Amino acid sequence: MNTLSDAEWAVMEVLWERDSCTLGEISERLAESMGWRQNTVYTYLTRMEKKGMVRIDKTSLPHRYSFAVSREICAKAERSSLLRKVYKGAAGDLITAFLKESKISEEERKKLRKMLDDMEV
Repeated sequence: MNTLSDAEWAVMEVLWERDSCTLGEISERLAESMGWRQNTVYTYLTRMEKKGMVRIDKTSLPHRYSFAVSREICAKAERSSLLRKVYKGAAGDLITAFLKESKISEEERKKLRKMLDDMEV
């Protein structure tokens, strides 16, 4: 799966929050956050359907839209892309960079240590 553009991610965020939505419901949400009009939202939804990212139930009126790809699959594609593009596949470098630039709680630190210990052979 390819990574999502920022605009596609915004559309998917709305769809992931609900089981299905009408164009009006999606447009209302994206008008607030993105400043988009209904025609723009419709264009994204139809393009994303062609890519296999969105399902459109055309048997209901108004049509209902839902996600065809889970958040987890999209997040995995984003992580993989970042790892390849920026860190040339070196997961340790990616983790090190995040840890240097972000504060983590003691609980997160313990989970990370446990995960690393569990990975030891």
